[in-house]
Amino acid sequence: MIDPAFLLAAFVGGFVAMGLRLPPLVGFLVAGFALNMLGYDKTPLLETLSGIGVTLLLFTIGLKLDVRTLLRQDVWGSASLHMMASTLLMVALLSLIKWMGLGLGLLDSAGWQTLPLLGFALSFSSTVFVVKILDKRSESQTAYGRLAIGVLIMQDIFAVFFLTASTGELPSPWALGLVLMIPLAPALRVLLDRLGHGEMQILFGMLLALVLGYSLFESVGVKGDLGALIIGLLLAPHPAAQTLSRSMFNLKELLLVGFFLNLGLTAMPNWTHLSMALMLVVVLPLKSLLYQLIFLRFPMRNRTSLLATLSLSNYSEFGLIVGSIAVASGWLDDQWLVILSLAVAISFAASAILNNYSEALYRRIAPRLPRRDPQRLAPRDRPIEVGDAEAVVLGMGRIGRSVYRRLQKEYGLRILGIDSNPNTVETLGKRGFNIVEGDAVDSDFWDKLLMSHGVKIVVLAMPHHAGNLFALKQLKSRAFRGSITAIVEYPEEIEPIMALGANAVFHVYDEAGRALADSAAEEAGVESMRDQLG
Repeated sequence: MIDPAFLLAAFVGGFVAMGLRLPPLVGFLVAGFALNMLGYDKTPLLETLSGIGVTLLLFTIGLKLDVRTLLRQDVWGSASLHMMASTLLMVALLSLIKWMGLGLGLLDSAGWQTLPLLGFALSFSSTVFVVKILDKRSESQTAYGRLAIGVLIMQDIFAVFFLTASTGELPSPWALGLVLMIPLAPALRVLLDRLGHGEMQILFGMLLALVLGYSLFESVGVKGDLGALIIGLLLAPHPAAQTLSRSMFNLKELLLVGFFLNLGLTAMPNWTHLSMALMLVVVLPLKSLLYQLIFLRFPMRNRTSLLATLSLSNYSEFGLIVGSIAVASGWLDDQWLVILSLAVAISFAASAILNNYSEALYRRIAPRLPRRDPQRLAPRDRPIEVGDAEAVVLGMGRIGRSVYRRLQKEYGLRILGIDSNPNTVETLGKRGFNIVEGDAVDSDFWDKLLMSHGVKIVVLAMPHHAGNLFALKQLKSRAFRGSITAIVEYPEEIEPIMALGANAVFHVYDEAGRALADSAAEEAGVESMRDQLG
């Protein structure tokens, strides 16, 4: 059984972080360090739960990822360039620190193997951290979110090659049989369809991620987490993949609490370790600058490149894996494992705070960035024309699609749907919807959107409250004269939306219940009190 102190510390840490308007994961990290100081240590159960959380995370990434993203030049090209340039940069900086005598004795004996290893370990960004931040803000399918995740997956692939080379053991010849997963994919998709939306769907997801993905791949000498990612990718084209991802979201998030606690419990640091870790965090902006300079070489907007850079501005838990292998091989002093743990944890805390203000930072920095020619940008980044649309629906999920059809069929309006997910845009486009790709929480989106005077109605049907609030502010700041209607999931979200000037607010569950009651009464021939009195 898990120690109650772990649950209490995680809850208190997360609660305090929320009170300070920081992501809860910062509180989980601090809780891990606090437990460490109180004499607690890692437990096998906590490490197991942490590992399962990471595996499910990679599986759900696969479920939402279009494999074509990895084939984009700006993804594999920037990931490869940054890996090489960042490793060289870190080696140069560590050499300078050693030469200046600032290494606190930890770099005195560092040889030709140590510095490149440390540079390589510090060149990675954290898949766990970045995806968690993007998921919390519902931005994993935005342009910058897809770019960041694509770069991270390429880094994970590089990591697999390193792990294989470092052990000196090639995968089993049976690993070639894993290609049979490809023809098996249609059968898995059919089975997913048959399971519906209950506990069997979640159990099937666990089975795929942990057994068919992790365990099977590990048994043939291939990294199990990569296996979970690949199984998710095979299911991604199926419409039910998104539903499965949403079903597993809370379970994955809960298990990842163990990952952040575990990180804080890695080892007990001293002041020397802390000083060296802080020195590594101080040079982190140089690694971030490399990301930005490399992204600017590709045809993308400044916002896409800058927000992707900010999300990737951290060190990775993979650095700890590299450190463990290097310590076991005698290439690194075991003190470096403590330093890397601290550097990763501090970079997470700093990056979480930075990403809380990413949009505000972009607006301050944007005027100083080089202007990009719209005609040279990728099609997804070019201006959006509303055309002759009379109504615009932002967010084409289930509710957005229903609104689109109702306004079109019952009221004869010309509709434009906008969604940030390219898979949704492609699928609905083939079904005859007038839909374009766009991210309403992107400040540049509103500059790209050429709103015509013929638009009478805007419906904010995005699944996240913050996105609808941001879109409403942008519409009001641009003096939109039409009607604005927004959906909310919780009653406490109604007042902020109305305060910003929405003409109508639709509370999803309340209104659905009202419509159901009216339908039931109508079918039973029961008149409403108003009709009886009227």
